[in-house]
Amino acid sequence: MDSYKTVGKRSEEVFIEKRSKFIGYCFPVTKEEAALGILNELRARHWDASHNVYAYILREGNIMRYSDDGEPQGTAGMPVLDVLRKSNLTDVLVVVTRYFGGILLGGGGLVRAYSHSASLAVKAAVPVWMKECELYVLRCDYNRYTKAESMIIEAKGVIDNTEFDDAVNIEFHIEPENFSKLSKNIGDLTGGKAQFTQIGVDFYGIDAGE
Repeated sequence: MDSYKTVGKRSEEVFIEKRSKFIGYCFPVTKEEAALGILNELRARHWDASHNVYAYILREGNIMRYSDDGEPQGTAGMPVLDVLRKSNLTDVLVVVTRYFGGILLGGGGLVRAYSHSASLAVKAAVPVWMKECELYVLRCDYNRYTKAESMIIEAKGVIDNTEFDDAVNIEFHIEPENFSKLSKNIGDLTGGKAQFTQIGVDFYGIDAGE
């Protein structure tokens, strides 16, 4: 997998349905231990809630879990999970806490309420595409530094760090398909004297939105 969709930050959204209070939480997570830790924290915080429903999908181990937490089977955890699946999200935990307001919602009403709460939380957490990028250090002369930085940015690279010694060392990440042209342009700029060193591969957010 060279790309996947997740969320960029945690979120918390509240809405009321027939006096029941629904609090939707969304978190970016990569490990099941982290998801369970967050879930336990929310259960402790909302110890007096009627239900703490959850669903999560993780890339590691292709894990997919959900729980109705006492709501009628199929009316809570599965609708939350369906929001994640239909949004093509992974490495995400959603928890919906419900405080019962005294009015029964019925099976269809529960499905709609939990789906809506999960959708609000996911949207607020800002879905983002993650793509596998290559990490490089470009070493160049001081008199080529400003132009080299501009060329990296023009090639859709992202500068992560810059260090200065007897030359300039620019650390950046870039999508693999964009590196070849950048390398040629930098080579032309420096007469082939600039040095690229690949230092790793990692996932970075490249495009937010649905």
